[in-house]
Amino acid sequence: MPHGLPRKIRLTFIMQALLASLGIVLGAWLVSLVIKHSLVGSVLREEAAYYWTLHDASASQPPPNTRNIRGYLVEAGQSSLTLPPNLRALAPGFHELAEDDQLVWVDEQPQGRLYLVFLRSRAELLAFWFGIVPVLLTLLAVYGASWIGYRASRRLVSPVDWLARRVSRWDAGHPDAQDLAPEHLPADVQGETRQLAAALHSLATRVSEQVARERNFTRDASHELRTPLTVIRVASDMALADESTGQRQRRSLERIQRAGRDMEAVIDAFLILAREADVAPQMERFDVVELVRYEVDNAIELMVGRPVHVELHHDGPVELHGPPRVLQVVVSNLVRNACNYTDDGRIDVFVEPDRVRVRDTGIGMSPDALARAFEPFYRAEPSRPQGTGLGLSIVQRLCTRFGWQVEVTSQPGEGTEASIRFR
Repeated sequence: MPHGLPRKIRLTFIMQALLASLGIVLGAWLVSLVIKHSLVGSVLREEAAYYWTLHDASASQPPPNTRNIRGYLVEAGQSSLTLPPNLRALAPGFHELAEDDQLVWVDEQPQGRLYLVFLRSRAELLAFWFGIVPVLLTLLAVYGASWIGYRASRRLVSPVDWLARRVSRWDAGHPDAQDLAPEHLPADVQGETRQLAAALHSLATRVSEQVARERNFTRDASHELRTPLTVIRVASDMALADESTGQRQRRSLERIQRAGRDMEAVIDAFLILAREADVAPQMERFDVVELVRYEVDNAIELMVGRPVHVELHHDGPVELHGPPRVLQVVVSNLVRNACNYTDDGRIDVFVEPDRVRVRDTGIGMSPDALARAFEPFYRAEPSRPQGTGLGLSIVQRLCTRFGWQVEVTSQPGEGTEASIRFR
């Protein structure tokens, strides 16, 4: 889980620390500027005003000369050559002489011009103690608080992260819930996380039991449902082979055989759909025409005595690599649907290089019925005794399972065309 909750929390705290650092450093820079210019400039201006007050009281008052400030006075009418060379060209106002390590305030009055010099290094020292040091202490406090918060948050989310990692490794079809059994949980998994782990353990256990039941049903149904159908088919074959069987009995036996074949197709479809997605039916190369011909022959036999003509159309063999039994179930459902809803006219089955089409001249479907055609147990005409409404639903599910496309078009009273595109 490269983008899990712990990583997001870590990134959040890192961003918080970076933004706080940026803000504090910017504040320190502003404090440094304020100290060097505003604070020092204000001190020099006040010192100049105080000096002129003293000068007015006594013209012999010398310029300030202290540990931090050095003053120079050029009285009115006197030459500025007495000044240090770097101060002579300065105009009245505040100046920063980086090369000379000086901050200079030039104050001009009618009595003359006063130059007050403050060492720039001392201003930077003030900026360090009143700006940089507080910044460093604040940064340490921010980093310490962020680290403590991160450690606390990590301890809080680590059980959730552990639980998420365990669940992410589960196989959806065979979830292994043993890791979440109460006796296997780490000691730090407590409170709501422990309740969640217990709920997931219970859910995974039920899912595993359900998967096992479905697997057993699939195996048992494949055997138990086919056994009686085999007996029915063999018994009906033997009865039909008896020359003494009357014509009426033969028709009944033929109906039994057709019903048995239909039941086998439905059972095959259900068993295929019940299998797990990663367990594919047998794949092989086969001739689609021969497979469809078998279903068309069954339909012709089914439509005996009814004014419906069933015909197969093709231009030669069409090879397909896939599960032949699946395609047989699909085609069988489409052809049987056409037979159930066609009272007279034609049923044409076309085998083309990339698809199989079944077109009939039956009752057709309205737009509303066509929109619901793939719903399980939906029938366009419930009054008709044939069918259960599962045919097209089974067809769609099988086609979706194997990457085929099913399309149905219909007009009320004109007929229906269903096609399966497998390439």
